[in-house]
Amino acid sequence: MPNSTALEENLAACHTCLKLVSVDTGQCPRCGSTIHSRSPNSLQRTLALLITATLLYIPANTLPIMYTDQLGRTSESTILGGVVLLLKLGSYPIAAVIFIASVMVPLGKLLAMYYLCFTLQWGNPGSQRQRTQLYRLTELVGKWSMVDVFVVAILVALVNLTGIIVFRPGAAALAFAGVVITTMIAAEGFDQRLIWDHRRTVQP
Repeated sequence: MPNSTALEENLAACHTCLKLVSVDTGQCPRCGSTIHSRSPNSLQRTLALLITATLLYIPANTLPIMYTDQLGRTSESTILGGVVLLLKLGSYPIAAVIFIASVMVPLGKLLAMYYLCFTLQWGNPGSQRQRTQLYRLTELVGKWSMVDVFVVAILVALVNLTGIIVFRPGAAALAFAGVVITTMIAAEGFDQRLIWDHRRTVQP
């Protein structure tokens, strides 16, 4: 069959050593791993992780991400509060980086992964090539959404002058790290080969 897929030829690549073998073998003859034509329950696991990340995204943006103790006074700051403060101070480039990396990137990644799951479960709009590119883009940019957590960690480690000023991470830092980690696992666990399983009905 011209331009046939590995699935149509009853072949699958081993997830451990990438050896191409017949699905009927059950186990990889090279490394002994179980052979699957598609990752089992990939879509269900991805959706479960996305829902978890969505629930964590709310406290990540509403709870304080950092506490500042200065001369006996404690002030708190959320992600958006920090962006607003930077804008007031005239630090527009830094504010833009924090807003894009800490708010827009996680939200965009969630929406993109939801869209991919939706098209596989309930419909198949758009081209396979475009959706594959969208998936690769979410993998690429998702790793840059930890900027706020890194900033807090650096401040806590470097600026800790006891009695004058102390930075402490807030609950939002943990929630935000959870958002990033769960979305990264969701993207890694998503079997993008599912996008091409219906290539006969919708051409790229």
